Amino acid sequence: MPASSDASRASRRRASRRVRRRRAALLFTAVVVVAGAVAVFALTRPGPADADSPASPAGETPTATEQPGQTPEPTPDAIPAVCDDPAVAHALTAGDDVAVVAALGGGAAFREAVVSGEAPCIDLSEGGRLWVVVNKLNALDPIDYWPEPQAQITELRIVSGGGWLREDAASALDELASAIVADGAGRLGVDSAFRPYDFQVDLYNGYVASRGQAAADLRSARPGHSEHQTGLAVDVVACASTCTSHDGFRGTPQAQWLVDNAWRFGFVVRYEEGFTDVTGYSWEPWHLRYIGEELAAAYHEGGFHTLEDFFGLPAAPDYD
Repeated sequence: MPASSDASRASRRRASRRVRRRRAALLFTAVVVVAGAVAVFALTRPGPADADSPASPAGETPTATEQPGQTPEPTPDAIPAVCDDPAVAHALTAGDDVAVVAALGGGAAFREAVVSGEAPCIDLSEGGRLWVVVNKLNALDPIDYWPEPQAQITELRIVSGGGWLREDAASALDELASAIVADGAGRLGVDSAFRPYDFQVDLYNGYVASRGQAAADLRSARPGHSEHQTGLAVDVVACASTCTSHDGFRGTPQAQWLVDNAWRFGFVVRYEEGFTDVTGYSWEPWHLRYIGEELAAAYHEGGFHTLEDFFGLPAAPDYD
């Protein structure tokens, strides 16, 4: 074979190798460029948790909650309701209202949980609960609720009515009655205690017939809207050798003693003077409402004058 042919083939092989090297170099460069682009995209793309968050301005240091490896602060929606506490749930199911208040941290903490909306399991209209609020906007649930068990008051003179209350309220009222005598502030009598739905129908209609509906609504509740139906409310009168009327209770030592001390036994004066625009009722210094010692202490210490304000409810001067 001629030498010129060998030289020609060698030249072609060298040219072919140069072409392959150039192609390999171009392919390597392309791979590097694509890989770099993918890496940049992955680093700059927002994650699922902050996809809607605006990017931090250039040169600004991310906040503590944006630092890698840190857990973001919980949002209000992420905070579990206190009703999820097993102790609260168990006490509610068992109907042990005192234990519910204790499980929530006491009277003030209970109130705060209700007002803030953190305790949706606390129904302020539910008959049978210490914290039930019955007014012109809130009817009892059920509307014909009947409290049980009941007990008859033993330490107060029963002027009218049967003198029956829910058992815990009756016991607390007996203790209160003994304390007021021991303090030398006089004696108390009971003018009205538990009143069932049907009784309230007749009583309210009688007020309307004798005074007109507007005047009746200032002194008597419509059926299903009376605190007396809960078995937790009582009207008292001042007694010595005889007992006074409701209106005669104003200004007595007994009335002032109740203002100062009723809370110690779990009672509040429900309809104070000057709060008709909130409660819808005239001043009734004789009308006591039992809410239990823990809640009554929080009511007294917080300087509250109505259950509506205590539980953050709207004023209820009129019926819907």
